[in-house]
Amino acid sequence: MSESIVPPEVRPKPAVPAKPPHVAAPSPTAPHGPSGLGGGVGVDRVPGLGHSGGGSTLLGYIGIDTIIEQMRKKTMKAGFDFNIMIVGHSGLGKSTLVNTLFKSQVSRWSSGWGSEHKIPKTVEIKAVSHVIEEGGVKMKLTVIDTPGFGDQINNENCWDPISKYINEQYEKFLKEEVNIARKKRIPDTRVHCCLYFISPTGHSLRQLDIEFMKHLSRVVNIIPVIAKSDTMTLDEKNEFKHRVRKELETHGIEYYPQNEFDDDMEDKNENDKIRETMPFAVVGSDKEFQVNGKRVLGRKTAWGVVEVENPNHCEFALLRDFLIRSHLQDLKEVTHNIHYETYRARRLNDNGGLHPISLNLQPKEFWD
Repeated sequence: MSESIVPPEVRPKPAVPAKPPHVAAPSPTAPHGPSGLGGGVGVDRVPGLGHSGGGSTLLGYIGIDTIIEQMRKKTMKAGFDFNIMIVGHSGLGKSTLVNTLFKSQVSRWSSGWGSEHKIPKTVEIKAVSHVIEEGGVKMKLTVIDTPGFGDQINNENCWDPISKYINEQYEKFLKEEVNIARKKRIPDTRVHCCLYFISPTGHSLRQLDIEFMKHLSRVVNIIPVIAKSDTMTLDEKNEFKHRVRKELETHGIEYYPQNEFDDDMEDKNENDKIRETMPFAVVGSDKEFQVNGKRVLGRKTAWGVVEVENPNHCEFALLRDFLIRSHLQDLKEVTHNIHYETYRARRLNDNGGLHPISLNLQPKEFWD
């Protein structure tokens, strides 16, 4: 009997996944080789497969561009933390400006403080947290106020409690980080930004201003602002801003954004424009007035209304855009990658690489 011949198995061709409607077909003039990974068209040539022309195309849309959406969803679920410290002596409108920045009552005055509270005899640290939601994005905002700063007759070393607080937050984060069974998401109480309020004297920085920024610029992102700038004329304001920049340069005080942290030329060009504008001359107000048929935030004077959000009146809008819209994430990254890493490396090196010890260490042990 003759053996039966089994015909070869016929395998069906794999189905080609449909491309999303927003993905364009590859150009016939496109060169052979890898293409489309960044633009959504996942087409590649694999040597040794298919036709003699040099390869066969991979079948279908890969969708690497969906990584951005995946990251967005995870970040939205986790939410954001942002911790901002405000420093300056009383009467400069610190709380009002922060309330104006975030268009919410986020200052200590809205959380149990009132006009009957006296200025403390020493610097105190008051942290108030709020959850702000906008467009489905939640952010836990913590405002750290420093009542009593610069208000005493003898202000020697009045920055020590502030420096100690900043370092304590680094220490808390470090203790959580080096635990064997650490939390999936470590609570971030580190100070991401310090708004330092300069009195609108029109002359020069006080010695206290210089000493504070000199000591604290190494451990936190300092953004100097000139408070209540509507008390100066335009010429006085511009001259004062120029004088402040020269004094900061003379004393070697670095403020955010620092030159050495510019990642590329695009960042450098953008940050150079910001550095030329700083310190921001700002006005804060939580009161609305009717101006030309519109409700605007402002301060009413004998000759009219100073509009807070009008760039011709003050630089509040520039500060808000810089702080929230363009550099908020960078402030957090510089805090983590530069200031915290510097603290962490020095802390672990002093402790032989072991787990941190107590929090009862004065900041000068690390920074003096």
